[in-house]
Amino acid sequence: MSLTAERPLVLVGAGKMGGAMLEGWLRQGIKPESVCVLDPGPSAEMQALLKQHAVTWHEKLPNGLKAGVLLLAIKPQMMAQIAPSLAACVDDKTLVVSVAAGTPVSFFESAFGQDSAVVRVMPNTPAQVSRGISGGYANAKVSAPQKALVKQLMESVGTFVWVETEEQIDFVTAISGSGPAYVFHMAEALTTAGERLGLAPEVAAQLARQTVCGAGELLYQSSLEASTLRENVTSPGGTTAAALNVLMGGNGLTELMSEAAAAAAQRAKELSKQ
Repeated sequence: MSLTAERPLVLVGAGKMGGAMLEGWLRQGIKPESVCVLDPGPSAEMQALLKQHAVTWHEKLPNGLKAGVLLLAIKPQMMAQIAPSLAACVDDKTLVVSVAAGTPVSFFESAFGQDSAVVRVMPNTPAQVSRGISGGYANAKVSAPQKALVKQLMESVGTFVWVETEEQIDFVTAISGSGPAYVFHMAEALTTAGERLGLAPEVAAQLARQTVCGAGELLYQSSLEASTLRENVTSPGGTTAAALNVLMGGNGLTELMSEAAAAAAQRAKELSKQ
């Protein structure tokens, strides 16, 4: 499946996530004339990007436009209001892709027709620096070429994996969709710990930030499992072992993270019913 000026990729929402994906597509060489952006008020920075690459931008759907791909990068709370206004650009050749948490495939089948080809994708914010990871679920109407196109589009901003059931998209949301916030909070917690030990706030923040960034980069570049990398840092009876005795205790980080992820997955399920 290919995108053309006659059947473009219509990106609805050019905020942080939509904008990050758009920048990734342009870097990967997608033709600007094969993209159309719908957004009532993109930021000045995004407007400059659209102008620089000669990407068509509209505040609302133009008459007669038919989408090859309709990619919805808007908040789930806005979906019920906006989706009906987009129905005119969807036909039996359109692939509908949503990156909204909690909005089920059935919503899009109801909005655009029961035979609509629909993919739900859950990306994450590191897509802004081309280091994201996305999980996707496709309904039975999505063809192999359409699945290949989704994979290509999402890999322009990171890594992409398919999941087998729609329920698993909620699990992707809990682990990687919301996951960057957990890592950022870890940096906050390390900073606070350093301050409590007696470090100056700016020194504690620098140490924490660079430790999280450096460990993440090592994990990214290494072929070793996370558990092996952890063991490589941990000398028996040493300082790291003393800290891990706390973090890996009965009520330690694994149990806390599992509880947090379960809460996120449950919230995603609740959003799908609203």
